[in-house]
Amino acid sequence: MLSMDFIKSNRADVERAIRDKGVSVDLDALLALDSESRALKTQIDTLRASRNAISAKFKDASPAEKAALGTEAKAAGAKAGELEGELETKSAAIREIMLKMPGVPWDGAPVGPDETFNTVIRTEGDVPQFDFEPLDHVALIEKNDWADLSRIVQVSGSRTYCLKGRLAILEMKLMAYAMDKIAAAGFTAITVPAIAREQAFLNQGQFPGHVEETYALPNDDAYLAGTAEVALTSLHSGEIVEWSKMPITYAGYSPCFRREAGSAGKDVRGLLRVHQFLKVEQWVMCEADEAVSAEWHAKLLGLAESLLQDLEIPYQVIETSTGDMGLGKYRMNDIESWVPSLNKYRETHSCSTLHDWQARRANLRYRDAEGKVRFAHTLNNTALASPRILVPLLENHQTADGRVRLPKAMRELMGGDEYL
Repeated sequence: MLSMDFIKSNRADVERAIRDKGVSVDLDALLALDSESRALKTQIDTLRASRNAISAKFKDASPAEKAALGTEAKAAGAKAGELEGELETKSAAIREIMLKMPGVPWDGAPVGPDETFNTVIRTEGDVPQFDFEPLDHVALIEKNDWADLSRIVQVSGSRTYCLKGRLAILEMKLMAYAMDKIAAAGFTAITVPAIAREQAFLNQGQFPGHVEETYALPNDDAYLAGTAEVALTSLHSGEIVEWSKMPITYAGYSPCFRREAGSAGKDVRGLLRVHQFLKVEQWVMCEADEAVSAEWHAKLLGLAESLLQDLEIPYQVIETSTGDMGLGKYRMNDIESWVPSLNKYRETHSCSTLHDWQARRANLRYRDAEGKVRFAHTLNNTALASPRILVPLLENHQTADGRVRLPKAMRELMGGDEYL
């Protein structure tokens, strides 16, 4: 969410954000509503002041004068009440538009309507060259009896998974490894529920635009979150964090749920796109300074890259286009890992800086070094998400006999074994 003062003072930038992010927002209607609301507030204040002045005359008025003053005060009160109703309607309309207002993107972001305008800024690691016909991750799993992918569909439906044996153990240890690594970098380890109320999704920015992608729990007036970011963004909502407590950094672990609405026919085989998964999410609330945000963005990105390097997975870093980055993002870098069976890179991490767009929605504030209360900046990035990360991990490290060689960093986790 942007402030109204910012919108008025930076109209050209806001119009550019609306255009470059492909958002349908009527800026003229918003500004007209704001002007009308301000006029209503002035009228209401005038009527209240008049009613107070009338009330002050009561004690010295004669009975006849009191009757007239009472009629006048009642009329002023009724008119103020009528205008307050109009103001409430206009305020609701303003909020509805403001929730759809995009954040202004970074000047360096590629301008374009979708992912085809994303650009590769760095490629790391060597793509494996197999001297045998490699298997995809599903075939590897079936060959080694590491899952019951077909059976679980009968129980839970499509896009669900059920790991077992060594692969189930590896998944759990990978999550713990990621949590340990991010915590060692100074982040507070935290576990959060996947269940959250609607306001948390509004605060984070997923609502109102992506309700159809979210599992609803109507009997409980709640939803299932697709990331720990939902809970973490609202954890300090309404507080004023003292300067000595800043920045707040979390390594958030949670089960995650996504309906994958609109993805029919995409990635139906295997573990790339499932409804339920596990994730360790990096989350930062820092001071409202562009340079500080940029430093945190680089740190979040670097930690995610270091995890991929530990897993010895080739990857590329993407500068995400304005139309693909999402409503509130200032800057977004995806990390895409190499998937041999697809002969291309696929997104496994997403690093985002939101400046104060998210903080204004969630009312995340802090007291700066001079004692001024300000809205914070927020950032987030995946540390590790499973089972998606298992796809490049298994496929890149497979051997000719259908086994999977463990990256060196993972061998101690799995009892010192060279192979999974």
